[in-house]
Order: sequence, then structure tokens, then C-alpha cells
Amino acid sequence: MTAKTFFAALLALTLGACTTIPEPPAPEPVTIGIVGLNDFHGNLQPISRPVRIADGVEVKAGGAAYLAAAVDALRAKRANTMVIAAGDLIGASPLVSSLFLDEPSIGAMNRIGLDFNAVGNHEFDRGWRELMRVQNGGCEKLTLREPCAVEADFAGARFGFLAANVRTADGGTLFPGYGIKSFETPAGEIRIGVIGLTLKETPTLVTPSGVDGLTFGEEAAAINALVPVLEDQGVDAIVIAIHQGLYTEVGYNDKSCGGVSGPLIDILRQVDPRVDLVLSGHTHAAYVCDFARIDPSRTFLVTSAGYGGSFLTDIEMEFDPSTHDVVRVTADNVVVQSAAPQDANPAFATLSPNAGVAAYVARYADAARAAEQRPVGRVEGNGSAPGPATEETQLGNFIADAQLFATRKEGAQIAFMNNSGIRGAGLEPAGDGTITFGNIYSVQPFGNTLVTKTFTGTQLLALLEQQFDDEGFVQTFSASQGFELTYDLSRPVGSRVVYATLDGKPIDPQADYRVTMNSFLAAGGDSFTVFEDGIDVVTGPVDLDAIEAYLAQQDVTTLPAADRITAVE
Repeated sequence: MTAKTFFAALLALTLGACTTIPEPPAPEPVTIGIVGLNDFHGNLQPISRPVRIADGVEVKAGGAAYLAAAVDALRAKRANTMVIAAGDLIGASPLVSSLFLDEPSIGAMNRIGLDFNAVGNHEFDRGWRELMRVQNGGCEKLTLREPCAVEADFAGARFGFLAANVRTADGGTLFPGYGIKSFETPAGEIRIGVIGLTLKETPTLVTPSGVDGLTFGEEAAAINALVPVLEDQGVDAIVIAIHQGLYTEVGYNDKSCGGVSGPLIDILRQVDPRVDLVLSGHTHAAYVCDFARIDPSRTFLVTSAGYGGSFLTDIEMEFDPSTHDVVRVTADNVVVQSAAPQDANPAFATLSPNAGVAAYVARYADAARAAEQRPVGRVEGNGSAPGPATEETQLGNFIADAQLFATRKEGAQIAFMNNSGIRGAGLEPAGDGTITFGNIYSVQPFGNTLVTKTFTGTQLLALLEQQFDDEGFVQTFSASQGFELTYDLSRPVGSRVVYATLDGKPIDPQADYRVTMNSFLAAGGDSFTVFEDGIDVVTGPVDLDAIEAYLAQQDVTTLPAADRITAVE
């Protein structure tokens, strides 16, 4: 064999061998975990009543220690995870948190490892200056309650509040509009951009003085302005955390968006399609909705984790290891079951509470116990919480009666209570009817003061019509004894009050009336702008003090009948 022949044969063998070497497997996608939550509302302890999970299925759920355990379990599933909240972490909270200005809820979220929280409307319950203290720490007194009552050096939130559509008088944002979290992965650095914002209507849902000097812009516009900013900063995915939400008619993990409704739909139809995921809240519903079923050009999931830490959303975001493009997003809501193992529903994971968070909550529970358990009176009757805000209840009328009693010396003749301002599960008396400060605090957690004003009969009738106008939803007041109202929604707006009487006499447009309301309503809250009018203004006691004084009059207080507000069928 000549040398030329030998090398030709060798080359043929080499080339043949090359064709049999298998190609290396394609690299696996990179997975980043996102844990979503919303509307925690300071529920440091498990929710007092079982949570409805599905038709016929109720589970003991929630509590910060169990929430922490659930987050720990999700983190253990993957190398990289972040935790994002879509607002209302604080505000409208149970006593164990609210009594201490929600400082322990911030402390619990620090321990859970929250990364970002989009401000909700309830973050503004005590005003934006107090919210800044919650973010930054310190003990400056900005409310009626004393800060730093348990932790002498409250350090504030170790996570960032985000508020892309909340602007201050100088044109800047109250908090940053977005945040970025980076992860080191086998495919290199992955950067997640998070845009956080609240609903535009926030000023109508909180005491106006708490948002003085702030403007709340259009949600979609705020999002779309920041999408290119984040892309310029090299993020690989864009997540929206927005405190606005949906309602659906399907189960909490059904991705079909069946029966979907709610104001978030129109917002998301306008959102830049480059968004990869939307975490939502506000409606207290639990859902995972594939928004492409509503708008095929917007291929993101929209999630919500219910109320009070009863659910978490377990989200996985997969990235192409070469391009870092998002190739797949999956999400499932996870029940945060807090029942003891022997009482647990086997359909859901049984959790052992996080010991560190449990000890932290116990510290605050001990500090709140004396106030919580102090008896304030005895009641008889149905103290269940209101359902829809159009439904009159004995509890709402009882609160209005207490407010009228407490302001009679100011000349009050009528008191109105907004049913949406009644929180908790209602009054739950002991067997002998005894209720505690904790009971009344749970239904009136805002610390509103009572305000009495003089209105003309014409103004009062205009105010009553505002219950039934087309601004937002229909909301009737609960009213004090002696006042009665009949309304007819089939009539044109502005003429839906059929009649209104005080002590059996029609409201006289030419007469003057002294009316009491809470400070939230007095400032035009819930879009009742006529409440801002009126003269001879007198600020009275805190709403809870009024209830205590009312209960102290007699050994047993019978809750009034629900027969003061009547709808024409």
C-alpha cells in the first residue's frame, strides 16, 4: 500500500468514525420559581373559620408560620425562587397585627423572605407617611396608636414596596415603580423585572387625607411606560404585580378563565404583550387564568392567591439556556393548610409551622392578649358580618346606633355606617352573649373617629342618591334607629330614593339635619362626595370607644332588626 493509499484509507475511517459520535444533549431549560401571594391583611394567625376551597370543601388555613412553611417547601423544590406580593399585606388586619400598626406583619414577611410588594389600597389606611415609616422603619408617631410598642427599634420592611402609578406632588413616584432580582444559574445570570402598582381608584377606598398630595394614574399606562425601561436594563422576564383583580366561576386551579369578569380585564387588554406574568389581587378570589383565552395576543397567566394567606401561587418560569427567552410559565395555587395532622384534609399538604415565625407571632399575640380578651358587654341577636354591601344587617345597624348614641351630645339625629367598612367574621359572643374588645376590633379595625356635620335636607337627599348612582358599585348604608329608606333601582339615576324618613317624617329639603359618620366617609370615602359638605363640624370619639360606651348602658344589648333599608322588588 502506498503512502497515498494509506492516508486516504485513514481519512475514510476517521470520517466514518465521526459520523457515529452522538451529538451532545441539548441543555435543560433554566427554571426560576416565583411564589405569589396577595391580600394577606395581617392574618398572622390561622383564619378563625375554615376557608372554602371548593364546593363542599373547607379547610383550616392561613397563619404566618404555616405560610412560611409553605414558602420553605416551594423553595426546596428548585435552586432559585423569589416571593412577590400583589398588595394589601397590611390594613384591615386582625387585632394581633393592627393593634401594633401592622409592624408584626412586616416582621413576619421579612422572615418569610418576601422580595417585593405592590402597594394595595389598604396600605394607605393610615396614610402615606405612615406607610413610608413601615417601609423605612423608625418610631415616629403618625397615628393615634403608639409605634414600636413591642419592638423598641422597628427596622421596617426588608423588601421593597412598588408603586408605579402613585405619584407625589413633585412628579416622582412614592415608591419605586419596579425592582429587579438576579439569579446565578448554570446558563448565566437571569434577571427578573417586577413592576408593581395599585388600582387607580385607591383614593376612593381610603380616607382621602391619607393620600393627600398623591395622584393615582392609569394602570396600563404605568406598566407600558416601564416595559421598555426594563428591557433596556437587560431583564429576561417581566412580571406585573397589580392590586386589581378578576372574578371567575371555575375552581382555583382551572386555567380556563370560565365566567371571568372584573376591571382587570380591560387593563390587561391594553398591556404591552411583552409582559410574561401577572400577579393580581384585591378581589380575594383564588384563580389561575390563561389570559390568552381572552386575548390571544397576550400570552401570560394571571394569578391570585385568595385571601389571608390561605393560598400561595406556585409558579415556574422556564428560560431557554442559550437565549434566556421565556419558553414556558406554569402556575398552580397551593392551599396553606394549618390544621393539625390528625384533623388535616388529606387532599392537601400537611404543614409543620415554621418555628421561628411561630415564636415571633406568639410574642405579639401575648402582647395583645389582655386587650383582646377584655369583656366589653353582652349582646343578643345575629352579629354575622355583612355579605354584599347592598345587604342591610343587624350588625351594621348596631354600629350605626352606637355612633348615634356617642354623638347625641353634638346634636346628632342620624348616623350612617358604610357596610364595606365592616370587617372580620362578625361578632362571635361567648355562650352567655359576652363579647370582647377583640370581637369589636375585628369588625372595626380602622381606628376611625366619628364626625358630626349639619346638612340641609336637599344635601341629605343627594347623599342618599349617591348610594345608587353609577359611580362604582351600589352600596347602601346601615342606618341608626328612627331612620328609614326605600329605594328602587329600576328608576333613573338620581331618583332612586322612593322615600326617606326620620322618626316617621319625610326628610324635608328645607330643614337642617345633624348627621354622624366615620372619618373615612366624612372625607368623601367610597365616592360619597356629599359627605365632604356640611357645616358645624365636630370630631367625636374613636368608633370602638363609641361601641364600648353603647354596650355599657345595659347588661344585654339586643342587636336591632334589619328593617330600616328596603328595596322595591
